[in-house]
Amino acid sequence: MSNNDDNILSCANCGKGEEESINLKYCGACKLVKYCSAECQKVHRPMHKRDCKKRAAELHEEALFKEHTPNEDCPICMLPLPLEIEMSCFYPCCGKRVCWGCIYGLIMESISKGKKEEESEVCPFCRTIFNKGEEGVKQLQKLIENGNSDACFELSGYYTKYDPSIGLSQDLSKVNELLVKGSKLGCEKSCHNLGALYEHGIGVERDEKKAKYYYELAVINGSICTRSVIGNIEAKVGNNDRANEHFLLGARAGDTKSLDFVTEGYKDGMVTKDVYANTLRAYQKRHDEMKSDHRKKAKQIYP
Repeated sequence: MSNNDDNILSCANCGKGEEESINLKYCGACKLVKYCSAECQKVHRPMHKRDCKKRAAELHEEALFKEHTPNEDCPICMLPLPLEIEMSCFYPCCGKRVCWGCIYGLIMESISKGKKEEESEVCPFCRTIFNKGEEGVKQLQKLIENGNSDACFELSGYYTKYDPSIGLSQDLSKVNELLVKGSKLGCEKSCHNLGALYEHGIGVERDEKKAKYYYELAVINGSICTRSVIGNIEAKVGNNDRANEHFLLGARAGDTKSLDFVTEGYKDGMVTKDVYANTLRAYQKRHDEMKSDHRKKAKQIYP
């Protein structure tokens, strides 16, 4: 049965259908069948469990090994955002993430008008004052209430260490809570950081299985830089084919660490010349798409 088959018109358990004005919903795990109620889904579970688990695993693999699309665009220059998180900044005033190239451009514009650099600390997108203190925290909390996934990730960083200027204390349980919320909203950065917490046992009990789960979820949600992390995890347990595929996908999407592993694979004879050449071309194409003079200058000044 195909995924999301629109020809499914009746409940898999009781047989009631859409023609009876019954609101049918897909099984959330496999999307193979529909149910008219949670009770019907529960009753049908023993008959459906085997097929459900098989199809859910297939869907997971399809999503995990899917080619990456470019990062979302910077809302100002409209170029894909840099892969390095430190080369962009999230603004809680408008909920936009802006590349440092555009931030640099604003700073240079302000200086050319005789202003000091600190006087240019406004959001490049909406031009309101960039609040880093308590007001910034309130803005992030409001964004979270409205379902902004990036705001969960940003606010979690405020709880990683004590900052007297903000008035928040280190609270790793709060970090975990915000990252979990962000991951449920689809934030790949939150998923990645949750994976790191479980991998290293920071604020939570060390759990390699959960670490891998969240790293894979980060990749599925679009994190290109997590590819090399997952590849390393697979390589350590001898899953070399899976590791190699992760490295290739990451490299083709522009991840330098993944490309380094692909290069090693080519030298060791695990990657063919043609595959390596095609990967290099794809890697360069992605980086060309993200290039700008302002971004280059910003990286030199604000490494």
